[in-house]
Amino acid sequence: CAADLAEKYGADPHKAKIAGILHDATKETPYPEQLQMMERYGILLSDIEKQAPKLWHAVSGACFMEYELGIEDEDILNAVRYHTTARKGMTTLEKVIYIADFISAERDYPDVDVMREKAAESLNAGMAYALKYSLIKLVRREALIPHHTVEAYNEVLTELQQQEG
Repeated sequence: CAADLAEKYGADPHKAKIAGILHDATKETPYPEQLQMMERYGILLSDIEKQAPKLWHAVSGACFMEYELGIEDEDILNAVRYHTTARKGMTTLEKVIYIADFISAERDYPDVDVMREKAAESLNAGMAYALKYSLIKLVRREALIPHHTVEAYNEVLTELQQQEG
């Protein structure tokens, strides 16, 4: 899915395959081990990130790829690092990995078909829908929202509005 989206939207399909395959590399790693890995490599979590262990695998996954596997490509590392929260200023590859994680073939949740349609329409349309979906879900759970996610949503929405008018 990531390679197909990369091909469609002008990102490097090889990099997309690497990030797509490895984006959840540490997802099943126990939380204490993920924390140890991040601390070992000097990664500091924000206060909000500290309270959201389900998001840690993105950060620890990027650490694992860089320090254990020797991957140095910043675009690949950032695509993995922000595949759960997104961020302002995402590259095309980062957006591709974020969207691919939502729409890959094994995904089955309410609105997945709408999400796939939006991603086929344009990368920013897919991003806007995915971010809105995530934000609504977080608000309903009364969960803390990483500032990266809000900034990404505002940026993508602004870009869409500028394209429309």
